[in-house]
Amino acid sequence: MTRLPAFLLPLLLLSAMFVGTPAASAYVPPVTRAQVSLDAGWRFLRADAAGAEAPGFNDAAWSQVSVPHTWNATDGQDGGANYYRGIGWYRKHFTPSTTLAGRRLWLQFDGVNQVADVWVNGVKLGQHRGGFAGFRFDATAALKLGQDNVIAVKADNAAKADIAPISADFTFFGGIYRGVSLTALDLLAARMGDSGGPGVHLRQRSLSDASASVEVTTKAWNNRASTARVKIRTVVADHAGVIVGETTSATRSVNAATGFDTLQTVTIARPHRWNGKADPYLYRASVEIIDADTNVVKDVVTEPLGLRTTAVDADTGFSLNGRPLRLHGVNAHQDRLNAGWAVTPANQRQDFDLMDEMGVNALRTAHYQQAEQVYDLADERGYVVWTEIPLVNEITDSAAFRANAQQQLLEMIRQNFNHPSIAFWGIGNEQKTSNTATNNLLRDLAAAVRAEDSGRHSTYASHIGDLDPVSGHAELAAYNKYFGWYDTSSTGPGGWADRLHARDPARKIALSEYGAGGSIAQHEENPRPPVTTSRWHPEEYQTLVHENHWADIKTRSYLWGTFVWNMFDFAVDSRSEGDTLGRNDKGLVTYDRNTRKDAFYLYKANWTNTPFVHLNSARWTQRTVAATTVRAYGTTDNVQLTVNGVAVGAPKPPAADHIHTWPITLRPGANTVTITGTRDGRTYSDTATWTLAAA
Repeated sequence: MTRLPAFLLPLLLLSAMFVGTPAASAYVPPVTRAQVSLDAGWRFLRADAAGAEAPGFNDAAWSQVSVPHTWNATDGQDGGANYYRGIGWYRKHFTPSTTLAGRRLWLQFDGVNQVADVWVNGVKLGQHRGGFAGFRFDATAALKLGQDNVIAVKADNAAKADIAPISADFTFFGGIYRGVSLTALDLLAARMGDSGGPGVHLRQRSLSDASASVEVTTKAWNNRASTARVKIRTVVADHAGVIVGETTSATRSVNAATGFDTLQTVTIARPHRWNGKADPYLYRASVEIIDADTNVVKDVVTEPLGLRTTAVDADTGFSLNGRPLRLHGVNAHQDRLNAGWAVTPANQRQDFDLMDEMGVNALRTAHYQQAEQVYDLADERGYVVWTEIPLVNEITDSAAFRANAQQQLLEMIRQNFNHPSIAFWGIGNEQKTSNTATNNLLRDLAAAVRAEDSGRHSTYASHIGDLDPVSGHAELAAYNKYFGWYDTSSTGPGGWADRLHARDPARKIALSEYGAGGSIAQHEENPRPPVTTSRWHPEEYQTLVHENHWADIKTRSYLWGTFVWNMFDFAVDSRSEGDTLGRNDKGLVTYDRNTRKDAFYLYKANWTNTPFVHLNSARWTQRTVAATTVRAYGTTDNVQLTVNGVAVGAPKPPAADHIHTWPITLRPGANTVTITGTRDGRTYSDTATWTLAAA
């Protein structure tokens, strides 16, 4: 979407402090657009209502809400597979300022699940089909400036045979669950109807230590009633606002009501690379659309620019800027407790803070395009991202379904094209059937990725036969494997991965999902594999599964990525397992983000250099068996266990995978169990009280 990137705000504030005396070499893009938030003041009805699009419709009895909003915040997470899937109506009165006269006015919806019909003052602007991409409608003719206007939206999250996903193992939250805004821009401006994209695409054509070449495609429109003489200026500024590259096109004449594209190349000397979490350096590229007769900038689009190269090798895995980079990845859904998909920017920042703490450097946005801010945060914090369309489980063999899948792919790519964090475009996940229709669709989607963005990699996540045709259409293959959970033939992925790599050594493979359920309220000594659909998912078993997987993953550099399923617990209203109905509890962090499970600290110990010690099973406070094994993770120079103030053995030096164990015997009553470690002269500790019931 066209927006002012978060990284640009400090520069604007700085420039405002020195109005009249700007630094000669600094660049701050002119402000040419007006954007009005429309998030507040909606009326909502969770039902169909005949005639609700009419301006005079009486909605006084409807609920008052603001967006982001979902009608499934409660029933979509409580189990029973009975959450409301159907129509909901939203209506809003607002008065746009007369200062917007003479501009083009666009309504922007960042996300509505999954069919949205939009009216302004009874005039239907259009329909959008698909629950995860943003979309816009031109509302210029329908809006009345300085007067009361009514926006009416009919949202529908019922299953549709011609819209992906038809089914999936997550709750399909309904509603206007992302923001809504009105954008006013000049009649001479970037194209707003480009599949919801910014109208500016930045393609890195070459990159070396000496220079970088970036091809800039600008899609613009002359909405005037007469011919316009136009030129395009592209400016690239570094993180401090200093111009490091610019070019201006020749003046051209553009007929009235006509679109036009401009292709330019900008060269940047001695480029500073975007280098993942080690150095997520961002430039900004601003495209100015200029009225050549007056030399006035009429529109500006500013986008992030990260200069980097990526590659995937069947033997050495993923590399960034020519150097191997092990992708320590997680999958993440976008929902959270009591909010569903209607999350806030603060929620998203908290999610990244937790991933940062654990040492995550790669994110798969399973199983759909997520909000713009997710990709902004990934850019700024150095994550390598795999984002994908919601082609999950099954397809409908129809022209309408195929067209919708292509539409969602095009929207995802065009809206997020300029994010350097994105390295992989996903064309689908876990098709249950490998038939002709499915394979033809995957083939066509992979071809569409190549045509739209040849600079990135296409991938697909499979859970059926490793060499099945469904895994052969994308450039990269990935597999959802749940050893120790759904598949108890092995405790980890090492044997499977080695066999597949040996059988097809040219295949570029990743582990796209792995994990196990884990309840922080359920515990078991020496846990056995539970029945996955049962209500018993002891946390200790989840921890054991992740220890086994990490031991296999760490030594297999040919895996181009590995992605834990899942970073956070999430809602699946049809599930009835673990300690909470309606919950997939495979997350390393609880649904409310309040509790890090023990397995979280396994990865923190192996993926970061943060000094800490962590005592496992600390929440298991009421014990019934005296003989137990203390398990701890730590990154300190040594780790010491004390029980009731008495040291158990000598301090232990660093252990393989940072895992330490001690067999102990608890005494009846309360036992104080403490782990301590030292590093750089500081002491770190973690403690718990375990009470053994009297015999």
